[in-house]
Amino acid sequence: MITGTIKSQVDKIWDAFATGGISNPLTVIEQFTYLIFIRRLDEQQLLKEKQANLVGVPIKDPIYTKEQKELRWSSFKNEEPENMYRLFQKEEGVFNFIKNIGAKGSVFAVHMKDATFMIPTPRLLDLVVQQIDKIEMGNRDTKGDLYEYLLSKIASAGRNGQFRTPRHIIKMMVDMVQPKADDTICDPACGTAGFLVAAGEYIHENHKDWFNKADFREHYNTEMFNGVEFDSTMLRIAAMNLQLHGIETPVLIGKDALSESNAAIKDQYSLILANPPFKGSLDYDSVEESILQKVKTKKTELLFLGLMLRMLRTGGRCAVIVPDGVLFGSSKAHKQIRQELIENQKLDAVISMPSGVFKPYAGVSTAVLFFTKTNSGGTDNVWFYDMKADGFSLDDKRNPLLANVSKVIETGDFAEDGELSAKQLGDNHSKNNIPDIISRWNNLANEKDRKRTDQSFFVPFAELKENDWDLSINRYKEIEYEEVKYDAPETIIADIKQLDEERADVLKKLEELIG
Repeated sequence: MITGTIKSQVDKIWDAFATGGISNPLTVIEQFTYLIFIRRLDEQQLLKEKQANLVGVPIKDPIYTKEQKELRWSSFKNEEPENMYRLFQKEEGVFNFIKNIGAKGSVFAVHMKDATFMIPTPRLLDLVVQQIDKIEMGNRDTKGDLYEYLLSKIASAGRNGQFRTPRHIIKMMVDMVQPKADDTICDPACGTAGFLVAAGEYIHENHKDWFNKADFREHYNTEMFNGVEFDSTMLRIAAMNLQLHGIETPVLIGKDALSESNAAIKDQYSLILANPPFKGSLDYDSVEESILQKVKTKKTELLFLGLMLRMLRTGGRCAVIVPDGVLFGSSKAHKQIRQELIENQKLDAVISMPSGVFKPYAGVSTAVLFFTKTNSGGTDNVWFYDMKADGFSLDDKRNPLLANVSKVIETGDFAEDGELSAKQLGDNHSKNNIPDIISRWNNLANEKDRKRTDQSFFVPFAELKENDWDLSINRYKEIEYEEVKYDAPETIIADIKQLDEERADVLKKLEELIG
C-alpha cells in the first residue's frame, strides 16, 4: 500500500499543478507521468552504467548517449528553472526525446506522438521536478502504488471515474484466473491498463522462474499483453503505466472495440480481463455485425460480452465485471447473452459484489463473471459467492478496515499462545471476503456439499435453465431464520418489579448517606 509520506508528497505535487494553472486531472496525470517516466529512464541508464562498470564492458543499448547528458534527470534537475525549461522546450530537448524513445514505430512512440508538454512556467516545472525527485521509488511495488494513487485521482475528479477499477478487485480476479506462461491476455476496454499491469505483477510474484527462459521473456515483452482503447489520452497513460511496470512493448490498439474497425480481432486471446463501460448505448449501425449475432442490443455491457466471446479463442477464459442488471434483466437481449454463456459456453462462476465497491463515484451493484469459451457447452454447475465485504468501508470514504490477518502479522498482535485468535480470524473474514473467495475457488471440490444458506454454493445447469437463465444469487440463496425465544410476559413484568425495588433501595441508601 502507498505510505502516508508518499501520498502526502503526491498530494503536494498535485496542489502545485493546480496553483500553477493546470486543473484538469487528466492533464495533471499526463504531465506528472511524463516526468516520472523521464526520471525512470535515467534510473535505468544509471543501472546499466553500474552493471557495465562492474564487469568492465561498454553499455549495451544505452538509453542516453554522452551527447544527450543534459537531457537526463540527474543532470537537468540541478539547472536553474529557466534553463531547465529551455531544455524541455527545444526541438531536440527532454520532451521530444521521450516522444521518440525506443524503436521507430514502437507502441510507446506511436501513442506519444500527439503528446504535448503543457507545464506553463519555469517555476512550476522546477517546483514539480524537485518534489518528484524527493519521492522514494526504489522498488517496483512503490512505483506501482504511486501510479495507482495517481490514477485514483481521475476517479475522485468524477468525470473519468469509469476508467478505474479498484486495485484489490483487479488483483482478486487475476489471482483467480492465474495467468499461464503461454497466455495471450487482452482487455478490450483497457483504460489505464490496470488489469494488464496486475497480470504482469502476478507473474513476477508467483513465477519468477519463467523469466529464466528466453522464449518466455520474448513473449512477455511483445505479445502477452494487449489492450484496446479509443481514447488517445488513456492510451498514452496506459503505455507509460505498462512501461513503468517493466512491460516493454505491449500491443495497444487505438480503436472503438465494438466498431467495424475492430472486426479483424477474433479467436485471438486465451485470457480476457475487463471492466467494460456500463450504461452506454450504441446504435446498431455502430456495432460490428458478428457481435449483434450473439446479442441483439444497444446496451454496451451486453455488447462487450458478445465481443469477448468473439475475441477469445476456443478454450480461452474470461473474468469480467458486469452490472447486476446483466444477471437478471428480463429483456430478450439479457436472456439471450445469459443463455449463450450457460448453454453454449462454460460459465464457471458468479461473484456478487456489494454496491459500495465502486464508491464514491458509482453506487451500482456489480458482479464478476468467470467463463470459458467452448462453443459446445460444458456448464454443469455454476459456483456462486455472495461477497459482503472487500476490506474497505462501503461508504463514500472507502476507508481500509484494519482487522485483517496481514495487519496482525505486521504488528505482532498475536494471541498469548503466539497464534491468530479465532476472533482475529473471524474479524478478518467479516471485513474482507476476498481471501476466502480465492481459497474456496482453489478448492472447489469442498464446495459441492455446501448448503444454499452458506456464503457460496453450486447451482446446477438444469436449475439455471428452469429459472430462465437467471444468475442473480438471491434467486438461489436460502435465508436461514433463527427462532428467537422471549420470556413470558409475567416473567418480564416480575423482572421489571425487581429492578424497581432495587432502584428504590439504592435511592433510600443514598438519602440516608446524604442526611
